[in-house]
Amino acid sequence: MKSILQQEQLEKIKYWKKKRQALIIAHNYQIPGIQDIADFVGDSLELSQKAAQAKEKLLIFCGVHFMAESAAIFSPNKTVLIPDLNAGCSLAASIDAEELRKWKKRYPKAVVVSYVNTTAEVKAESDYCCTSTNAIRVVQSIPKDREIIFTPDLFLGDYVARMTGRKMYVYPGECHVHARVRPKDIFAKLGQYPGAEFLIHPECGCVTECMHYVAVKELPEEKTHILSTGGMMRHAKTSKARQFVIATETGILHRLKKENPKKEFIPLREDMVCEYMKMITLDKLLNSLVNLEFEVKVPKEIAQKARIPIERMLAIG
Repeated sequence: MKSILQQEQLEKIKYWKKKRQALIIAHNYQIPGIQDIADFVGDSLELSQKAAQAKEKLLIFCGVHFMAESAAIFSPNKTVLIPDLNAGCSLAASIDAEELRKWKKRYPKAVVVSYVNTTAEVKAESDYCCTSTNAIRVVQSIPKDREIIFTPDLFLGDYVARMTGRKMYVYPGECHVHARVRPKDIFAKLGQYPGAEFLIHPECGCVTECMHYVAVKELPEEKTHILSTGGMMRHAKTSKARQFVIATETGILHRLKKENPKKEFIPLREDMVCEYMKMITLDKLLNSLVNLEFEVKVPKEIAQKARIPIERMLAIG
């Protein structure tokens, strides 16, 4: 049951959303109230694509800053607002354009593949972008005689290197939420829920170890799935399993439960919470709509350069 104050707040958001003719989009890790009032909920790439396809010219991006930048790159003729400018990302912040240029000088013949969880300036210095869903396909599309710089996620990079067998220089960045996952967490939780399927995000700190445990049959291959947040949503819908242990930021549990009410979703760790994602609140969303704060802009030259690796990624699929 929503309180009278909450209901009034939601009605104000709906009023201003209609008045501003705005589209509200939210990442899977946002708080439940934000997800429930959003027009569309998804992963970072889905949100940018949805924003570009929408007829609305005003986009309220409930996520973190690099995602709003991506939306601005995809939608150069639209206004993109983020309710809190301080909603950053520990992974995106682990590398900047200057540091990437140093790596490019160190490995001058290497192709740069950057995870979408990067700033626009880093994307502009890259040859390809990738998501956690298509990273393997992107790397496989690059000629085998080319070396690869993979940035910024250490764990996703190691996972892709193992899956493809490619020579990759992996930048040692990490998501502070996913990095804390350890094999002991997995075995302990699956010991409590032996019939559950295990869904783990490839940013997690032990994802390559999970591959080893699957290979030696300490983890069941048929029940262990390395998936992006979008992949988790799709798998949960189609799987016949009734229980799932989820290894990613806990915000996704709301949407999983909402769309699959007859299934049970258990967080691997209760503390897998991103404080940056949780900075976006209903009060801040309302402020964005009323006062048109805070606009996220990408300089034209950076945006043009950043579109190239994104478009190469999309062409691969």
